[in-house]
Amino acid sequence: MAFGGTELVQIADAVAREKGIGKETILDAMENAIEVAARRKYGAEHDIRAEMNPKSGRISLYKVVTVVADDHESEEDDDDELRILRLSEAQKDDAALEVGSELKDELPPIDFGRIAAQSAKQVIVQKVRDAEREVQFEEFKDKMGEIASGVVKRMEYGNVIVDFGRTECIIRRDQLIPREAFRMGDRIRAYIADVDKERQGPQIFLSRTHPDFMKKLFSQEVPEIYDGLVDIKAVARDPGSRAKIAVYTQDSSVNPILACVGVRGSRVQAVVSELQGEKVDIVEWSPDPATFVVNALSSAEVAKVVIDEDNNRIEVVVPDDQLSLAIGRRGQNVRLASQLCGWRIDILTEDEESERRAGEFNRITEMFVNALNVEEVIAHLLVSEGFSSVEEAAFVPVEDLANIEGFDEDIAGELQSRAKDWIEQQRVETQEKLREMGVSDDLVEFEGISNEDLLKLADNGVKSLDDFADLARDEYRDFLPKSPLHDDEIDDLIMRARAHWFDDEDKGGKSGSE
Repeated sequence: MAFGGTELVQIADAVAREKGIGKETILDAMENAIEVAARRKYGAEHDIRAEMNPKSGRISLYKVVTVVADDHESEEDDDDELRILRLSEAQKDDAALEVGSELKDELPPIDFGRIAAQSAKQVIVQKVRDAEREVQFEEFKDKMGEIASGVVKRMEYGNVIVDFGRTECIIRRDQLIPREAFRMGDRIRAYIADVDKERQGPQIFLSRTHPDFMKKLFSQEVPEIYDGLVDIKAVARDPGSRAKIAVYTQDSSVNPILACVGVRGSRVQAVVSELQGEKVDIVEWSPDPATFVVNALSSAEVAKVVIDEDNNRIEVVVPDDQLSLAIGRRGQNVRLASQLCGWRIDILTEDEESERRAGEFNRITEMFVNALNVEEVIAHLLVSEGFSSVEEAAFVPVEDLANIEGFDEDIAGELQSRAKDWIEQQRVETQEKLREMGVSDDLVEFEGISNEDLLKLADNGVKSLDDFADLARDEYRDFLPKSPLHDDEIDDLIMRARAHWFDDEDKGGKSGSE
């Protein structure tokens, strides 16, 4: 039996337009509401289903039973038997029926009572609310990483609640630019940083301090960035105070810095105004780290750059009168430059660098004097030629030593002989010390760990191959902070140390099976 009418379809159309959700969702909600009301009349133990015609709005009610196998085990409650029909019983009336078939028994229309109507209304409201939340979530999920504009609705514990029509978003206090204040009704722009799907609805988090907020602002103000002619490679911000942005272009006819600055600074000034006066340094990106670092330090004059790739560190030497400019107030300039480039930047004056070089020169000279038992002038010659360790002097081709001014083949041969004797003496002394410390032979003979590192490990209680195999990568780093190995190399070293564990297990398994 069918009931309902076109007014239901009209209601569905109106709600769908108002809430911005699909008409099918409203019709499904109505069907569910009718089913809830019908179960109140006919009993919740039955499988009651409603079907609505999307054009006429007429609703049909059915009691449904499902054909199951004869050996089907019912659920613990007796109501399950009212929703199923055994295959053998079903085929008495229709031999074509099979397991999974559904038999529909049409029901007469129901007269909604007050309680049933209220239940139906609650179902529809809840379904519509869920659908509305889903639409909002999908809408803002697709907008993540974009700039949104809304109206300040209220302040809560320092957080700003922003109204975007049907949706409220939040800017946490730590995502606001320091010292900026908003009042109810103010228009505000912010970066959509995150969208979480919560039970009570989507939680949309905005940010005005995110580096990408500045990136998007420049994209809006600079057509060359929007069109892809100029690329923003990196951004570093100290929100509300200062920022650095690295730009690059492959088009030789475009100056990326001037494009971002604009005529009389109009473009960059528009961004600065939005960011509450935040000073912006626009620098040119370079694939060469040294050049990029020099550019990132902005107006500071740089005399020399030394790159340490193993430690991701760059040493920058500046004239004495440029030190404060390079470092910036409270270290701000060098800190932002470091964030922009992704390198640790150490600033030295020319005097400091000269003193350090002199100290390093004297240290290595003294080492050669003591290790090779030579006069200071010979040690000076070795250091001046770039030798920094006894191992280098011992194992370079003898011709390299003989070619040093003032040396000949006899002197070179004697120096190499003394260097190799010293290395052997150090090895013997170190191994004796390792034995005294109780370091096992299997760890001493393990390839990949120097004697110097073995001493440091022993000081930390690592005295056997099993001790070393038990280490985690972080422990290795703690015990040997100056190790040149990368993380994957450390992991490989530790796994090689553990190899004998698996060998022992295999042997045990074989002997057990035998």
